[in-house]
Amino acid sequence: MDYTIKTFGCKVNTYDTSLLQKNLSHKEDSSFKYHIINTCAVTENAILDSLRWIRSYRRKNPKDVIVVTGCGSQVELDRYSQSSDIHLIIGNSHKHQLADILKKYEEGSLKERVFHSNIFKNPPLGAGGQVEKNHTRFFLKIQDGCSQFCTFCIIPFARGKSRSLSISHLVDQINEKHAEGVHEVVLTGVHIGDYQDKDKNLYNLVSEVLKKTRIPRIRLSSLEPVELSDSLLSLYQDERMCRHFHLSIQSGSTRVLKNMKRNYTRADVQKCLDKIYNKTPSAFVGMDLIAGFPGETQTDFEDTYELFKNSYWTQMHVFPYSARPKTYALRMEGHCSQRDKTKRALLLRNLSHQRFHEQAELQVGKVKKVLPLQKGAVSRDYWNVHFEDDLPALNQEVSARLISWSADKNQFQGVISESLV
Repeated sequence: MDYTIKTFGCKVNTYDTSLLQKNLSHKEDSSFKYHIINTCAVTENAILDSLRWIRSYRRKNPKDVIVVTGCGSQVELDRYSQSSDIHLIIGNSHKHQLADILKKYEEGSLKERVFHSNIFKNPPLGAGGQVEKNHTRFFLKIQDGCSQFCTFCIIPFARGKSRSLSISHLVDQINEKHAEGVHEVVLTGVHIGDYQDKDKNLYNLVSEVLKKTRIPRIRLSSLEPVELSDSLLSLYQDERMCRHFHLSIQSGSTRVLKNMKRNYTRADVQKCLDKIYNKTPSAFVGMDLIAGFPGETQTDFEDTYELFKNSYWTQMHVFPYSARPKTYALRMEGHCSQRDKTKRALLLRNLSHQRFHEQAELQVGKVKKVLPLQKGAVSRDYWNVHFEDDLPALNQEVSARLISWSADKNQFQGVISESLV
């Protein structure tokens, strides 16, 4: 089948795209060329970006069949339905049927344009994503959906409640991908801290992966501060665990966190960051923050700023609050002005920029294990490395010395010390 896929959003969407590619690879040749857009809905800008992409693509490729799927199509159905550039709209509720829907489109037997239903009724989970050719990293979805319903978040309405894949299935998947040449697995999901296989949790899953696989590098995606338990953190004594943490924090104000319906406080955030520094002092710590949440006062913002000004971390991803349909935050009082949201986000981003480059300069001269990717390489602790000479073979990790830092490119210049078998 002749198709291309454009993926917006998170690592879970990246995994879902790999699953779509696997399902489509078994289909017969087509007389159509399809362009599939796997959309994101986490912010208003994510929706606008995908709509702009569709309009631009349609102008350049007027004969292609445009198919929209993903979170955006699940929660913003009306907006995509209004676009005459889109031929088919397939919500997350029907994403697993996409290959069969396209087959019916080919046959001319399709009567509907939109495929969409309640995501909370028997939502598909999706298993068995593939690795793109010559890729050495694999994003493995261990769970999907979220049952927390934070007041700002639309994701439960896009992906349903939390549900998980079994430990045995995930271990088999990792061993299969490692045998195919993958050297790093990223355990990802919408809310991986909520992972549950009967009476087993995320700690049990990671423990089993360490025991029953030989994949050299294991990385976890986003966790909330209270989900990084002492037992989970203890697993990072194994060098196969990449010393890279991504924390979904959102605010440093206890009052704002409560209004967001987050299950932790400012003190919990501080405790988590201190614990990482004390147990894994060389770790890369990234985090997500929202600026200008409804009801956030200047004092609340200053609490957040002071907390992170004086804590250990590496990089922030800062998002001005974005109102999303169906969420409780829409009905809350005290919405911040766009000016205040923009100003506060800029202050946090400037703080992040300064910290990130300070931490980068401290890495110069160090030797790190790096994994070659399609472009450049990435260290176990999540720094990007560039080599002037030809890249080493994609099927092996190498030891590299970081000789200089480029602030413009956000990457190190590296020289290879040795290959690691």
